[in-house]
Amino acid sequence: MKQGVVRGGSSGMASDRLHSTFSCGRWTNFVRLGALVLTLGGAMVHAARFKVVETLEIGRVVSDFRVGFSLVTDEGSNSQYVAYYDDQRRMTVAMRSLDSSEWHYQTLPSKVGWDSHNYITMAIDRLGNLHVAGNMHADPLVYFVTSRPGDISSLKPGAMTGEREERVTYPRFMNDHEGKLVFNYRDGGSGRGARLFNRFDPETKSWARLLDTPLLDGEGQRNAYPLGPVRGPDGWFHMVWVWRMTPDCATNHHLSHARSRDLIAWESSGGRKVELPITFEDDFLLIDPIPVGGGIINGGAKLFFDKKKRPLVTYHKSDAEGNMQMYVARPEGKGWKIQQLTEWNDPIEFSGNGSMNFIGIRASEAMEAEPGVLTLSYQHRVLGSGRLFFDEESLRPLEGPFEVTKALPSQLGEVESDFPGMQIRRATDQAGSDAQGVRYVLQWESLGAHQDKRRKPPYPEPSMLRLYRLVE
Repeated sequence: MKQGVVRGGSSGMASDRLHSTFSCGRWTNFVRLGALVLTLGGAMVHAARFKVVETLEIGRVVSDFRVGFSLVTDEGSNSQYVAYYDDQRRMTVAMRSLDSSEWHYQTLPSKVGWDSHNYITMAIDRLGNLHVAGNMHADPLVYFVTSRPGDISSLKPGAMTGEREERVTYPRFMNDHEGKLVFNYRDGGSGRGARLFNRFDPETKSWARLLDTPLLDGEGQRNAYPLGPVRGPDGWFHMVWVWRMTPDCATNHHLSHARSRDLIAWESSGGRKVELPITFEDDFLLIDPIPVGGGIINGGAKLFFDKKKRPLVTYHKSDAEGNMQMYVARPEGKGWKIQQLTEWNDPIEFSGNGSMNFIGIRASEAMEAEPGVLTLSYQHRVLGSGRLFFDEESLRPLEGPFEVTKALPSQLGEVESDFPGMQIRRATDQAGSDAQGVRYVLQWESLGAHQDKRRKPPYPEPSMLRLYRLVE
């Protein structure tokens, strides 16, 4: 029997990432050969690649803080699932047939407070059963699974291994190299945690540990904040992380990377094997030995693969003078080539516990602007918003203008609410769509994170959660 395969999920940060690819900048109009394009930090920004062809309203959702929702499209069963917190803060799953605009709803026995860590993630196994996890920040495991494929009314609390499940954070579903359903999460807390991996057996409909040991272990002194593992076009699973000493975000340090063919045996980019668990002492996995207080934050590093299928990591840190800068790194030989992309003259200091809002610097994932030219957009506390370009081969910064195609149409970038501080949030279908040229985007509005604490009133009205179908 075939093993479980993820056909979707959530990243928690997907909304900010996708929004930044098109909406950051000071734009002016420029007309060339009758086509409207926009200038953005040396970029000629063309009309969006996709256009909206269908809009579906799902329901009102919590809007007084930022928290991630989840979207899963299952072409095989002609169905689509959305997980969110409704206007009563209740975890809710909505489902529809792809050829229908009618939604069916199932409310689950879990309510969110004000913690922006408590996003929801989903996956569908090969049997067609839906798995849902979320609303956890160092909390007991919150996990639901259907007993009847395609029937969300059969969602019930499920069990995994029963071990080290009392302080769960950052749940994530994924596939291993054989297409088997894997679930990973952090056990512990910020500054004292380990990353654990489970694998699902559809024959017995049960979970077991993928690894006998944590993949990443802070040994009671720190914890790792990983990006990934992500399977690249080179066939390797890549994982990028920073270590963190305490709940204070200023204590992030030492940007690192490892890769694996099967999520079990891991090595450096240069091929040196690492014995699990990966710990801080495994310094041959370093990309950049950024010190505590050195200007990097968990979530600040982004992973991209170039045309030669090589991993590139973009990130920010303070330079020797204390000024914030952007960098890109790529493996070369047994180490990493690091290229500074900016020469900014302003320091950006940040600190604090809980989910941080804008710390003063933010950058999108890299993307191709033109053949041989890569780009990323940024927001800077002093300089505002703009776009950087760099050469795909040498990694050296380039001056524009270069052509950039927007990810989404402008109509999706307009905030509807007039409540101060409201921002657009998005979740993308991580599995994409099997229908060529079709994409689905989930969108809503909310205030930003508030260090996981309740705000003082007044509060915005619950916002409308919408699903957009886009075609090229």
